[in-house]
Amino acid sequence: MGLLKILQHPDKRLRKKAKPVKKIDKKIQKIIHDMLETMYKKKGIGLAATQVNIHLQIIVIDITKDKKKPIILINPKKTYEYGIIQIEESCLSISNVTKNINRSHIIKIEALNYYGQKTKISAKDLLSICIQHEMDHLQGKLLIDY
Repeated sequence: MGLLKILQHPDKRLRKKAKPVKKIDKKIQKIIHDMLETMYKKKGIGLAATQVNIHLQIIVIDITKDKKKPIILINPKKTYEYGIIQIEESCLSISNVTKNINRSHIIKIEALNYYGQKTKISAKDLLSICIQHEMDHLQGKLLIDY
């Protein structure tokens, strides 16, 4: 495993749209391990592959205090959203900037997991916000765009 370099705004590579992962193999799983290690080291709660200059639809998230329950989302698609929630968001790719953004309070996501199995996730509150923030990265969108 190894730490990955997190791209910093205004790096134009943060604006690239991520492509779907076609096959989940050892190479993709290594990327996931490296992304988790990088996210934990930088004390983040979410990281999109775009942020580490890998333009594939991969997201890692862990909002737990003990950092032992990572969520892996590959090729995520939002299938449901309801309500509005807002907190002050920050980003590992944009230093010293926070922003209040209206997000869907409750969402449902379909994605592939670490093993390539289809998974469905219902999320609310902080997890919902984090997933939406990271999905924005996969589209080349940053919190400063709001």
